Amino acid sequence: MTEIVAGQAELLRPHAEQDYAEELATLAAQDTRPRPPSWKMSPWAVVTYLLGGELEDGTVITPKYVGPRRLMEVAVATLATDRALLLLGVPGTAKTWVSEHLSAAISGTSTLLIQGTSGTPEEAIRYGWNYARLLAEGPTAGALVPSPVMTAMESGRIVRVEELTRIPADVQDALITVLSEKTLPVPELGIEIQATKGFNLIATANDRDRGVNDLSSALRRRFNTVVLPLPASEEDEVAIVTRRVEQLGASLELPKIPATVDEIRRVVTVFRELRSGATSDGRTKLKSPSGTLSTAEAISVVTNGLALAAHFGNGTLGPSDVAAGILGSVLKDPVADKVVWTEYLEAVVREREDWSDFYRACREVTG
Repeated sequence: MTEIVAGQAELLRPHAEQDYAEELATLAAQDTRPRPPSWKMSPWAVVTYLLGGELEDGTVITPKYVGPRRLMEVAVATLATDRALLLLGVPGTAKTWVSEHLSAAISGTSTLLIQGTSGTPEEAIRYGWNYARLLAEGPTAGALVPSPVMTAMESGRIVRVEELTRIPADVQDALITVLSEKTLPVPELGIEIQATKGFNLIATANDRDRGVNDLSSALRRRFNTVVLPLPASEEDEVAIVTRRVEQLGASLELPKIPATVDEIRRVVTVFRELRSGATSDGRTKLKSPSGTLSTAEAISVVTNGLALAAHFGNGTLGPSDVAAGILGSVLKDPVADKVVWTEYLEAVVREREDWSDFYRACREVTG
């Protein structure tokens, strides 16, 4: 196996602990508050890392999450207890983002991860086997392949389970003993793995997935649930989109062009109005499309627009650069959503005097 040695600048998407290594190290060095066992920093420092702030030496910690402070305090406090944390919300509310940064700040790594899908096997949660060694040696410790959960239990770190409700119910239930007894039996070897202090689990789930593989009441009781809301205000959402677009643009090495706040605000306004079912002034009721029109999708629309403007446009982000991206986000159902979008264009966008260029661009791609 070839050893990969790559500078951070060469990575398409660095892990949180790589991207913010300097901030994490500075926080840990200046953190004098009590730390739970195996934690890299105190709960106070973890929340500061997430929400941003200025340290005593003047170091500025950039915010990773924009939202109610109390939510993050509850989430971090949960992980300092023996209860697991479930981050719940509609798609695009930064559940995965928060999960990653919590793990990076608490354990120093965010890579102990199980990605939940309909095909996730029980071995992904418990353990598997190296079948070549299993056939040669029988069930031995050397033939055992630990799961991220087992590794986290042994090392006292945080393990992440993404999209928990996408995992089949019988596989989900493999977590019950882990979360209640803090032990993972390995009957083939006649042993059990007991969790080291510092171990805990963060799961994420979309409330749009209710009814897919609902959590059993036994498993749900093992979690403290924190619901992550959509950004409360337009200003918050514009700030989130602007910051993430800048980060993604730098990571993707897109040519630096002005990402005008006005154009970002327009995308955010469209998304907020359509998902709320009313214009921002409350005067006009609207139909909502079938998609979520999340903040994450707004970030994608603006980033794609920047790429279009840089490589095929005039070097400035404009209405024509974001129109197609917005259309793709809105039209999840080609028939019903097109009716919603067309009505919005004619009743709202067309009537806004300073949106005439945007209206023409949208009509061109809508057809």
